[in-house]
Amino acid sequence: MTVKEEYNKKLADTVISNLKKRQIDAVYCATAKEAADMALSCVPSGSRVAFGGSMTLAEAGITDRLRSRDDITLLDRSAAKTPEEIKQIYHDAFSSDYYFTSTNALTSDGELVNIDGNGNRVAALIYGPEHVIIVTSLNKIVPDVKTAVARVRNDATPPNCIRLNKATPCATTGVCGDCFAPDCICNQIVITRRNGTPGRIKVVLVGETLGY
Repeated sequence: MTVKEEYNKKLADTVISNLKKRQIDAVYCATAKEAADMALSCVPSGSRVAFGGSMTLAEAGITDRLRSRDDITLLDRSAAKTPEEIKQIYHDAFSSDYYFTSTNALTSDGELVNIDGNGNRVAALIYGPEHVIIVTSLNKIVPDVKTAVARVRNDATPPNCIRLNKATPCATTGVCGDCFAPDCICNQIVITRRNGTPGRIKVVLVGETLGY
């Protein structure tokens, strides 16, 4: 085991312990492949599954692997043909058995911090789906909530706005402008300090860098 691998394991163990104090189950996987295998193994045949927009899920191959499964009902907004169909999928996701997402930031003390545009992703994290599986890499771990919010607004949101072709100051400058632009995706800031339903939320920590 290299020093980096040992460090990752120790950091993950600390965060997992703190997540469990908040009734959030968690495991550590050294690679994205192992994390995807772990996350997908939680979903039994016949499940109704949805997922939020996430580069982490895409880079880990989870969204493609969900799409390839013919033993589940997948609520996939990329297959929608109209805005009305997309809206319906957003609503239907709340009745899913499993909801996959990442988290924008995670404090070392075990708090999840997410900033969202439409709010559908954070809404599903809070309430609705029977199970929520969060896949996130160790590079998103920060010391506290204040640092977490700063990380999301300065490190994650600008590249996401560029990726989504949003007309926001940060998409132009690469720096958060604390804007109220029509295309702003920093509309909802949600801090999950505790899981009120034991067993509902599971975090899969990944040793490889994924997402923004």
